[in-house]
Amino acid sequence: MASGVSDCTVNISTADGGTELDFSLKEPPHSWKQLQSCEEFVGAKRSKHTMVAWDDKVYVFGGDNGKRMLNDFLVSHVNDSSWARVVITGGQAPPPRYHHSAVVFRNSMFIFGGYTTGDINSNSNLRNKNDLYEYNFTTSQWIDWADKVTGPLPPARSAHGAVIYDNRLWIFAGYDGNTRLNDMWSIDLTSATPTWERIDQSGDSPPTCCNFPVAVVGRSMYMFSGQSGAKITNNMYEFKFNERLWVRIPTEHLLKGDTAPPQRRYGHSMVAYAGQLYVFGGAADGILDNEVHCFNVETRNWSIIKPYDGSQVPSARVFHTAAVSRDCMYVFGGTVDSIASRSGELFRFKFSSFPPCTLIKDLTKLLHDLPLCDVHFIVGDKERNIIKAHAAIAAARSPYLRRKILEAYEKPSGEEELPPFIPSSPVEVTLGGVSTSTFSHSMYYMYTDRIHPELEAPPQGDQVLLMMELYKFSLLLEARRLELLCMQYLEASVNVDNVLLVLENASELNLQRLKEYCMKFIVRENNYRKIIMMQSFERLDHPLMVQIVRRQQYRSRPTSPSPESDDQPLPSTLQDDLRLFLLSDYGRPLSDIVLKVGDQKVLAHKPLLAARCSYFEAFFRSFMPSDNQIEISFGRTVPSQQAFQSLLKYVYYGDTDVPPEDALYIFSAPNFFGFSNNCLHIHCKAILEQNISISNVVSLLEASDLISLAEMKEHCLKLISEHFPSLVHQPEFRDLNKSLLLDVLEVIAKKIA
Repeated sequence: MASGVSDCTVNISTADGGTELDFSLKEPPHSWKQLQSCEEFVGAKRSKHTMVAWDDKVYVFGGDNGKRMLNDFLVSHVNDSSWARVVITGGQAPPPRYHHSAVVFRNSMFIFGGYTTGDINSNSNLRNKNDLYEYNFTTSQWIDWADKVTGPLPPARSAHGAVIYDNRLWIFAGYDGNTRLNDMWSIDLTSATPTWERIDQSGDSPPTCCNFPVAVVGRSMYMFSGQSGAKITNNMYEFKFNERLWVRIPTEHLLKGDTAPPQRRYGHSMVAYAGQLYVFGGAADGILDNEVHCFNVETRNWSIIKPYDGSQVPSARVFHTAAVSRDCMYVFGGTVDSIASRSGELFRFKFSSFPPCTLIKDLTKLLHDLPLCDVHFIVGDKERNIIKAHAAIAAARSPYLRRKILEAYEKPSGEEELPPFIPSSPVEVTLGGVSTSTFSHSMYYMYTDRIHPELEAPPQGDQVLLMMELYKFSLLLEARRLELLCMQYLEASVNVDNVLLVLENASELNLQRLKEYCMKFIVRENNYRKIIMMQSFERLDHPLMVQIVRRQQYRSRPTSPSPESDDQPLPSTLQDDLRLFLLSDYGRPLSDIVLKVGDQKVLAHKPLLAARCSYFEAFFRSFMPSDNQIEISFGRTVPSQQAFQSLLKYVYYGDTDVPPEDALYIFSAPNFFGFSNNCLHIHCKAILEQNISISNVVSLLEASDLISLAEMKEHCLKLISEHFPSLVHQPEFRDLNKSLLLDVLEVIAKKIA
């Protein structure tokens, strides 16, 4: 879909006897296009090179062509995809090299390390470097930083990662010629006396590795996969710069049916755009790949980007490079098909221009701020602790909590008017047998659809018990998705060292499915002998010990039900639960506000409206009417009932599939209600643009003028002026009021002039 007028060209086509306005996108989102290849008279085909983007150009340096290392410096103007050698007015270019790094800082490109000598075919006599070079784009000069840097240098390396953050160049891991590394170094590029600093890293750091990409989003650097020997994984790792802390983002939380992460790989590329990380290519378990995998940093979920129909998709490749310029990713070179085949191809991938839905982000903020909380949960085994929450969220995610809230709510006597849920003070719900920590983690899930980050790493020690308690509580909550998330984490964390601890706790908490999983793990041929020889086995409760021995001896069948088959329906997501809450009677008893749309009344829930719309948040805090009813309008326009329902679908569960007849009303609503971003606005605009035809453009002009949509009105006027001969005889055009006719004539006059 289009994101605006600038993204599309308008053509007239005739189909089925009618003339339509065909909005053909120049480059639709997720489309691949092959640009002009780098001809050999300009530069060699290559792999293991670097490429950076600056000022609508991409710059390629070094690499190898299958025979020798290179140090040629090439540039392609992405607007016309022409290639040329970069003009150098001063300084000495770095020696030939490959597996180096390159980053852009301000008006310069910085190159660090890489292999500089040796036989690239036999991989013999290869020598790494730790030198730092700068190329200034504005002066066209190379600068060797050897005389500028003071103090010790990082160990020489190749196939490492490099990024820019806070005016500093950061170098991580790589290969020193003998071993893989996982150290980190940083240097201030603005200092008068630049000095390399070795960074003390903490947390769950990646294994020693090389041939991996890194990218920065916000205040963190992200790394995915790479060559790490037997330890290679397909986990994403996050390095938080300010805390100097590594966090492993595991894959255990991905339920069956969710998109799996890419296979472990090396020699791939990864770039950041609009809070997303895009992984392309590489050698995935020995097989070259050409899919685009997308990782959402906020939701920590993977997706596979299906290329737009008709795209010129690059062939599978490894040791290529990728860079971002404006709203496109450019991919150049690499090794294709075999070791001897290098590429000189340049491809462009168009990112989607639609901003992400902020539903989870908005509800996470609501969880931390807790305005308009209308329920207090009393929890804790020893002390009564109050955990504040919102009845609508808790009830939407848990049928059990919905029943408990409604049981505890005492409706004022004689109160029969809408809305039905107006407590004079927060409703108190007492929950026995659950700890404060367990309930707090369950609330985090309800608002975010995720396990709390502190539990995402495989649990050990006390965390095992906490995760088990959360699992047991999820059964009481009837929160199927939370139950499966907990179970997957626990199963993924079971190993030879902790399986007996998990088994004991599972038996004590009567978690039969987890207990059975542990039993099967223990009696496996490769595990049994190791486990029974451990001291912890000697301390095991006698009944459990007997069960293990009998299970091993007789291979008895499990007494608990087998895990669910794969054909069971997937558990509901946050969006699914909120959709049910809005569109069915399930959420009606907990509605606490009436929205009046013309002569119709719509029941809604204040916390959800406040979390998603700054207009409602301010209104509920300061101007709440005594009758709990609000007149709804989009500026001066009262929307149709159907159009307002489309708006509520976006508010509650992020639905942007708006019917064209509603899009015109909703077009201006995002600005009026104050959403976190312009996601809905852009979707409505695209829907309108893609559904304008000769038969309705005049009607849309009148409607946009009536409800003061200047941008849409301008768009309609432009189209009418361009296709005036096809429209002038229409009765709708002849019925236009004088003001709009003058507007049309004015646009035509400007076009002629």
